[in-house]
Amino acid sequence: MATIAILKEHGSGERRVALDPPSCRKLIDQGHTLQVQRDAGAEAGFSNQAYADAGAKLLDDAQSTMQGCDVLLWINPPTHETLKPLESGRTLIGQMLPGLHDHLLDDLRQGQHLALGMELVPRITRAQSMDVLSSQATIAGYQAALIAADLCPRVFPMLTTAAGTLRPAKVVIIGAGVAGLQAIATCRRLGAQVEAYDIRAAAREQVQSLGARMIDTGVDAETEGGYARDLTEAERQQQADVLAEHLAKADVVISTAAIPGRPAPKIITKAMVEGMQSGAVIVDLAAETGGNCELTQRGETINVNGVIVAGVVNMPSRAPLHASEMYARNLLELLKLVFDEQAQVAPDFDDEVIAGCVLSRDGRIVHKLYADKE
Repeated sequence: MATIAILKEHGSGERRVALDPPSCRKLIDQGHTLQVQRDAGAEAGFSNQAYADAGAKLLDDAQSTMQGCDVLLWINPPTHETLKPLESGRTLIGQMLPGLHDHLLDDLRQGQHLALGMELVPRITRAQSMDVLSSQATIAGYQAALIAADLCPRVFPMLTTAAGTLRPAKVVIIGAGVAGLQAIATCRRLGAQVEAYDIRAAAREQVQSLGARMIDTGVDAETEGGYARDLTEAERQQQADVLAEHLAKADVVISTAAIPGRPAPKIITKAMVEGMQSGAVIVDLAAETGGNCELTQRGETINVNGVIVAGVVNMPSRAPLHASEMYARNLLELLKLVFDEQAQVAPDFDDEVIAGCVLSRDGRIVHKLYADKE
């Protein structure tokens, strides 16, 4: 049996929690002990009493919560000061995002911790239930559409009134992954006319199934696993020329393009923004990794000659209850591969899913994206 610790998330604007009370109950029913920092779920809508009723032990601070734990679960890595007193050789599971947390890799080496990155889980059919990128992107895409509708000076649907007819807003979605598809669906529900662009030609069927029109630039950059590769210079120019025409007519642009482990690709140039109509809105979901728009400022909403550019961050925290519930379910599914039949930490490192998401082991960084050199 394992002792599992859940801390209160510390990041600015972070309102989620790694496990909701029902998920804690499931683990407790399996024989595990749950130690939860007091108020860990408060901002997500989960009271201390709900955790206590589920059977968790409530502790007042991070250090006492981690005391004696075998497994530490999180959404985003704790600070260096928080991790420093943690006993060595623990199992740490959550989003690792070492590019955003400079201290983390050294802390994992020094602590001899086994670390499994939730964002590193292979995106294969068998691991769909563990895919936090998809679960959290669902919330992000939905919220992006709401933010765009709020910032846009137009209403989204066509309205016929005694004062005349209002035409529907024209929305362009860049990137038809999970977030982009959810943004398409939400904008369509709100009544907007939607067209979408993705450098993976295979996305056309999904885009059209949601009632949007696919923008065809003649560029297809899909790679094995369904991700997008970097474009050549000629492909970038071809893409830019076609997109510029569509963006010039758009009332709203929602950009969601990302490359795992890399800075976000620059798709919307300064010239494109300058060519957009006054009152247009850009919501850049890639702001946390540099933004898809050249003018995006992380965490800021700016006005560029009448065009609003919103560099929104941590979108899932805008709906923390459902985002936490989905994240918790992802964790529970992965933990099935971490614990053996006796409920001990015993992952099979030959398992495709485990092998794909192990970031550190025995004092070394082993994941291919960040691996220590021999």
